[in-house]
Amino acid sequence: MSEAIKNTNVWSTRQLVVMALMCAISILLTFVEIPLFPAAPWLKYDPSFVPAMVCGFAFGAGPGLAVGIVAIALHCLMDGNIWGNLMNVIVIMGYVIPSAIIYRRMHTMKGAVIGLVVSFLAALVLAIVGNLLITPIYAGVDVNAVMAMIVPILLPFNAIKAALNAVLTLVVYKSISNLITPKKDQVKGR
Repeated sequence: MSEAIKNTNVWSTRQLVVMALMCAISILLTFVEIPLFPAAPWLKYDPSFVPAMVCGFAFGAGPGLAVGIVAIALHCLMDGNIWGNLMNVIVIMGYVIPSAIIYRRMHTMKGAVIGLVVSFLAALVLAIVGNLLITPIYAGVDVNAVMAMIVPILLPFNAIKAALNAVLTLVVYKSISNLITPKKDQVKGR
């Protein structure tokens, strides 16, 4: 095969193993549900997006998104909540894609923080849009009822969720980055 058309986007065995491990961890973390607002007990935080965000930092937006979507799909098979998991797919795009792209271009702590701030905002916007589009369908409530919940419930919940995910991602990625992407792989892969 000619070098001009050779596929260079092949995931290595190491990367696939790390991604599978992160999927498994993400699925386990979906069972850690922490209610944040007594007024809205159905809104629960779980740190299951963190492994996808870690993969996004380590390997790029595609692998990070793949980990997030596979974990969400497997969780959907277990809990049967198609609409809630569809919301999670929408929101995980906002978490993973911006932070992974920015961190790929600015491979520093500053790049990671900027990426996570942009992801915080993107995930917040997508969560609100998703709530406006999907919640009326599966909860059987009027869009106006959802709009009334945006400022007092949905915005604070999603902001806390996004902030917790960002902080946890920084802590976890910093702690394990040399294990999942050793220095020689980082230089070769970038």
